[in-house]
Amino acid sequence: MTPTMIATLTILTAIVVYGLLCWVAPFGKHHRCRGTGVRRTLLLRRMTTCRGCKGSGRKRRWGRAAYAQLRQIAHDAARAKAARERQP
Repeated sequence: MTPTMIATLTILTAIVVYGLLCWVAPFGKHHRCRGTGVRRTLLLRRMTTCRGCKGSGRKRRWGRAAYAQLRQIAHDAARAKAARERQP
């Protein structure tokens, strides 16, 4: 096998594995609060709700967000096509 082929197969494998991860577990731990949903403030060091995840401790993976966006675009295109076909 050539090095180019090995690199290509490695990248494709990583993409497939990440796609399966996004399908099985679309949400990951939020990085700022480490999945707890609370953070310490900078000045007073008191605990507050994390603004990034709104206290849930979870964030949507970027692969899942991209999939949802592409699905929404396809849905909107199908609705527009159906509306054009219904018009006389």
